[in-house]
Amino acid sequence: MAVTMAKQLSPQGLSGVSPPCSAFLVPEKWLRTAWACQRRRAISRSVLCGVMLFALGLVSLFTGQIAADLEWSRIRGRWRSKRVGYNTPTDIWKSEFANLYHGCGDRSPHFRDAVQDSESNGYLLIATSGGLNQQRTGITDAVVVARILNATLVVPELDHHSFWKDDSDFADIFDVDWFINSLSKDVTVVKRIPDKAVQLTKFDYRLTNKLDEELQKLRCRVNYHSLRFTKPIKLIGRKLVKRMRTMSSRYIAIHLRFEPDMLAFSGCYFGGGDKERNELGEIRKRWATLPDMSAEVERSRGKCPLTPQEVGLMLRALGFVNNTYLYVASGEIYGGEATLQPLKGLFPNFYTKEMLAGNDLKPFLPFSSRLAAIDYIVCNESDVFATNNNGNMAKILAGHRRYMGHKRTIRPNAKKLSSLFKACKQMEWEMFSRKVKLVQRGFMGEPDEVRPGRGDFHEFPSSCICQNPDHLVIGWTSMKPGIGGNETVRQLAASEVETSGR
Repeated sequence: MAVTMAKQLSPQGLSGVSPPCSAFLVPEKWLRTAWACQRRRAISRSVLCGVMLFALGLVSLFTGQIAADLEWSRIRGRWRSKRVGYNTPTDIWKSEFANLYHGCGDRSPHFRDAVQDSESNGYLLIATSGGLNQQRTGITDAVVVARILNATLVVPELDHHSFWKDDSDFADIFDVDWFINSLSKDVTVVKRIPDKAVQLTKFDYRLTNKLDEELQKLRCRVNYHSLRFTKPIKLIGRKLVKRMRTMSSRYIAIHLRFEPDMLAFSGCYFGGGDKERNELGEIRKRWATLPDMSAEVERSRGKCPLTPQEVGLMLRALGFVNNTYLYVASGEIYGGEATLQPLKGLFPNFYTKEMLAGNDLKPFLPFSSRLAAIDYIVCNESDVFATNNNGNMAKILAGHRRYMGHKRTIRPNAKKLSSLFKACKQMEWEMFSRKVKLVQRGFMGEPDEVRPGRGDFHEFPSSCICQNPDHLVIGWTSMKPGIGGNETVRQLAASEVETSGR
């Protein structure tokens, strides 16, 4: 109210032009009001200067970040161009820069030892949710939370009530004794819950990506070292890998999420006409809170999983030939064999765990998480891993493969690929292939695809990737957020120029 009235009564509000400050003053109050006018001018100048400095700060912040990004990209481009020309075809089976990095999740000598059970602040019990890889994320983060709280962690409970309907316990999937012993220096873990404990349910994705570096490394130790599968799961997983290697020296593993519920949840349309719309529409009613979506908009945003045929077309366009061996990890495929046939036509050497394991798989069939663990092993050991979506397994495996040596991992650039798939019938194959290779740059699992601190940590564990000392690399360890900033970029540029002159 006061601000509105002041505007209505001000000279500027009456005439539209601000008159001199003394124009509406009575003579006997001239001295007092002159001082007030000068003070108002001073305040106005101060406010103006403050606003200008704030604006300049923002401009400096953004332009500094942009400059850092541009400088980093320029240096990275020059570094890579020295080792391989821009026109040189990408090695589709292996990153040429993988040997420049290694996983480095070891604890620092300054990272204090775990608080003993008798001295801890209490017990932390978490109940995970979702399928195997979502639960894996929850377990990893729970260890870090227990560390932060100086708490003793009780071996986590797994989800028995979700869509997956698997009553497996932790010890049925993971080697619980190894889990406890391997973490003994970081967090005290006990098998059984005491009388009183703090319990957190549906525990997954509760931690920020921006943690202290030592805590991030603890995440890596849990995920990539402590969560070891049980012996029966490891044995059958290795057996399937061996059978794939017996048939071919190298193979591609594809995680194919194309289950009816997953497609219904996505809100996308896959060309099945009214039958598909009605069937998926009925399934979608399970989630009362889901908004109405435009299937076309979702596809243009890159939110729709690729069909099996589209995965096959992408891989062939990238250069994988017809006789390449595929291992396909999947659940129930919507449309069954008819949906898979185009992919099999593009890659006849098509195998699944069911085809490779035979009767050896029977003990695991009632347990979806144990079956997923078998798929995880075969996918992780593959020469190339590709996916039709960016779900939990795709992210966890991508991070694991980066940590273990940047094995080729292909994520579909669904947003750009969708328009290419629409137009592919109007293109010659060579043109289509060239465009696919172009849009997939940056989605092929190269070490420098994502700047440190960006993206999901489980997919891009940048704090746990180090450059090898015998290589000059513009990489993650030299570009960690909050360390050096633009000065780091300038130092890297100087060192690179010095090295190039030798």
